[in-house]
Amino acid sequence: MKFNPLFTRNTPDMPRLNPARLTRKGKLLFALFAVLVVLLLCFATPALAEGDPLTVINNLSTFIFSVIRAVGMILLGWGIVQVGLSFQSHDPSQRSNGFLTLAGGIIITFAKEILDLILGAG
Repeated sequence: MKFNPLFTRNTPDMPRLNPARLTRKGKLLFALFAVLVVLLLCFATPALAEGDPLTVINNLSTFIFSVIRAVGMILLGWGIVQVGLSFQSHDPSQRSNGFLTLAGGIIITFAKEILDLILGAG
């Protein structure tokens, strides 16, 4: 009888493998993935064309700028946390990094408004 790794019998010295059982870390990763998928489905922005190709481009531009704004808000929050921690630990290098992150978050959050101001569109 030849050995086939796909069809093996469970012997008493070999534990039975159950792929349905996940470890705690596996369950946490799966739950995080499921929440991410649900959030992406809930907050999806449809690109409604209505016969005009420029409408599709404008909707795509709005979506991209909303993603950029979300990243800027995350950086803004992280900069506030860094500045707060630097005041607590009296670390000047962390304070300067916090203020740089804070300034970068503000610039990224308001990127669309800054571009409209520079280009004179509005």
